Amino acid sequence: MEQEHIFFEGQVLWAQLDPNRHLRHSAYADFCAQARSNMLNKAGLSLDEFAKNHIGPILFREELIYHREIGLDERIYVKVEMNKLNLKNYRFSFRHEIYKENGVKAATVNVDGAWLNLVERKLTSIPKEWEPIIAHIPRSTDYEEIAE
Repeated sequence: MEQEHIFFEGQVLWAQLDPNRHLRHSAYADFCAQARSNMLNKAGLSLDEFAKNHIGPILFREELIYHREIGLDERIYVKVEMNKLNLKNYRFSFRHEIYKENGVKAATVNVDGAWLNLVERKLTSIPKEWEPIIAHIPRSTDYEEIAE
């Protein structure tokens, strides 16, 4: 399996299973959130940087598409790529692909989000100094940039 843009890998734990003995739906979201956090941190947007600027990412939509079951003790890998960015307000979309250890794609998770001013509790844009960081976030092959 290609390791490019993999930002999380780990083992499925017993506590992450549902009554059908496979990975519960909310665990997929948890893995993807951790992968996004790792990716943003690696790009230069750490939790400390968010706190310093009183800005945090929020999601408007999260879509989970199942391809294959994931069970107990399996190792998974989460690939994260930005597939849409609005340059006017920096609203974003990310695609996550979750792979089993054998390289089979188990799920695709698509999210749309924006930036929240944590003091005003209103949507905001990013600080100018973040623009070069955002420019280096991994892009998907079908990446779409919007300038309106």
